[in-house]
Amino acid sequence: MVNKKNIFILFIGCFLGIFLSTAGTVFADKDAESQTVTLPFEELRTFTEIFGRIKQDYVEEVSDKDLLENAIRGMLVGLDPHSSYLNTEEYQELKVGTTGRFGGLGIQVTMEDGFVKVISPIDETPAQRAGIQSGDLIIKLDEKPVKGMTLTEAVKIMRGEVGSDIILTIVRKGKEAPFNVTLTRDIIKVKSVRSRTLEDGFGYVRISSFQSPTGAAVKKAIQELKAANGGSLKGMVLDLRNNPGGVLDGAVSVSDTFLNSGKIVYTEGRIKNSQMEFNATPGDELDGAPLVVLINAGSASASEIVAGALQDHKRAIIMGTKSFGKGSVQTILPTGNGGAVKITTARYYTPSGRSIQATGIEPDIALDRLKLEALEAAKFTPVKEADLSGHLENGNKKKDDKKATKKTEKSEDKTGVDIRDYPLNEALNLLKGIAIFK
Repeated sequence: MVNKKNIFILFIGCFLGIFLSTAGTVFADKDAESQTVTLPFEELRTFTEIFGRIKQDYVEEVSDKDLLENAIRGMLVGLDPHSSYLNTEEYQELKVGTTGRFGGLGIQVTMEDGFVKVISPIDETPAQRAGIQSGDLIIKLDEKPVKGMTLTEAVKIMRGEVGSDIILTIVRKGKEAPFNVTLTRDIIKVKSVRSRTLEDGFGYVRISSFQSPTGAAVKKAIQELKAANGGSLKGMVLDLRNNPGGVLDGAVSVSDTFLNSGKIVYTEGRIKNSQMEFNATPGDELDGAPLVVLINAGSASASEIVAGALQDHKRAIIMGTKSFGKGSVQTILPTGNGGAVKITTARYYTPSGRSIQATGIEPDIALDRLKLEALEAAKFTPVKEADLSGHLENGNKKKDDKKATKKTEKSEDKTGVDIRDYPLNEALNLLKGIAIFK
């Protein structure tokens, strides 16, 4: 039989040891009075009672290590969806996942109501090619229910040997019943920045995620676009759709690319090193040319920092749908056992003092989720003048007609806009309208 008193004394001893070993690190800059914490003895008594009851009465024997690790997980999971405990193996998995090359599906995910929720698919990955969308809820992995798993456990299942298949069971808003999608795992290589010319004088830069070199990559892309368009641009589209975020300094650097001065973002938390402020330095890479930023529900975290900064400074027009609303900062704190604690330490705020958390960025111009499709000529061919019996000839030589037709087809091939991408078409039209008024 378990001696509850001994367990209680042992636990208090362990708790005090943990507290003394970590409190100095977290609150090292505070005075001795602020470090005094009253231990919740009554709650700890309840904890040890339950601990003893499980050890004595549970149907199977459970190790102390597992019980205490699960208790730690419960403490962190109960805080918010982004705080968690990582054991040694999980911490190593996290570090592998941040190298930018791993076998997986290509989706950024979080937990919601016990299910895996898709924040956004990553460009040119199995998830994007299969049509996985922001907001999808994954309820099963290879027919195994997600309910009851930790996010780390679910991610571990989704990762695997390159070339192997996995079946995701998905619930999507607007669809009555869950449906299955089979994905083949692949090497996920994240290319942060892509660019192209949409039309003469109008550039397009797509950021799929924020990494430390992203700011420099964006500047290089703009310089190349300027060189390809006679040395300057009439306007540019910055595409942050389905960008789940990334490192903070990447977002600050990208924002600074288009701003000459002023605050970019600041953070506030309970500890001193969670209170930061970032400001722009002189120099606008676009030289004041109009900028449209595209966002959607898959634009999160660092994407929202950029959109919020440019919106507050009235440097860009934000277009699309409301962003995800992740405005919190997570810090990875390694632990003595080789694991780590991922804990939320601060909130992001835009230059005007808006908190992004759980509200997101509202676009200046809201767009419905539409997709343009070209009509198939075989289904319907409209009657034209040339089809009428006895119509007048054009009057120009047929040779010139062919030449004109060929020229038109060539100019259409040059365009960098996909006709099915409604938001991008609208962004380009807006830029062209601004250029006309200027």
